[in-house]
Amino acid sequence: MTRRKTGSGIKMKERLQKLLSAAGVCSRRAAEGYITAGRVTVNGENALLGQQADPETDDIRVDGVPLGREPEAVYLMLNKPRGYVTTVSDEQGRKTVMDLLTGVSTRVYPVGRLDRDSEGLLLLTNDGALTHRLHPSHEVSKEYRVTVSGPVEHAAERLSRIRDVVGLPIRPAEVRELSRKGNRAELSVTIHEGRNRQIRRMCAQCGLEVLRLQRVREHCLELGTLPLGQWRYLTAEEIAGLEEE
Repeated sequence: MTRRKTGSGIKMKERLQKLLSAAGVCSRRAAEGYITAGRVTVNGENALLGQQADPETDDIRVDGVPLGREPEAVYLMLNKPRGYVTTVSDEQGRKTVMDLLTGVSTRVYPVGRLDRDSEGLLLLTNDGALTHRLHPSHEVSKEYRVTVSGPVEHAAERLSRIRDVVGLPIRPAEVRELSRKGNRAELSVTIHEGRNRQIRRMCAQCGLEVLRLQRVREHCLELGTLPLGQWRYLTAEEIAGLEEE
């Protein structure tokens, strides 16, 4: 904490991470991500990691909303198509999931990721506390429909026996064969950690090529019949379900 004298006495500055946490915006660790993502400004300038500010004299904003004023919480479900990256912006100029949110006036952010070649359920919100609760470290279950080719006989059993991905331990996946024809099969795969490209790497360990990967469920949310590339607001019941421990 830094003290500085002004004409009216001593003012105190605190690190932005601490200020955001104290205001109930998010955890200190999550605040670092907010700052690096450009979501935090101080007196109209993008904030920097480690920067300090005085909430009494500095204009501190998160997503354009002054610190201390809670924006209305918005929760969206998107059926992400292939070819879109799960980021707010992309330095390489690729299409992002934000390009699909036509008609959404509130700034929201993806919760978790789906890689560019994957599709399906993606949650977006401006609720930092919920984003923190759904972090992969909290082992939120996610179900995928996966179409594979290769040695598909007993593929479900082989995948469910995998205990590590790129040297990192994982909980056993819950795998069911939904259909099989020749050297192709459709599987239901439920994972918990959500390691980077986890299902693709699990399939590679078993000699399987992933032809299609679609997330159909996350926690209590189900993709259902939401058309590809479209989004909708979550219902009150869905939001309540996400907030349950």
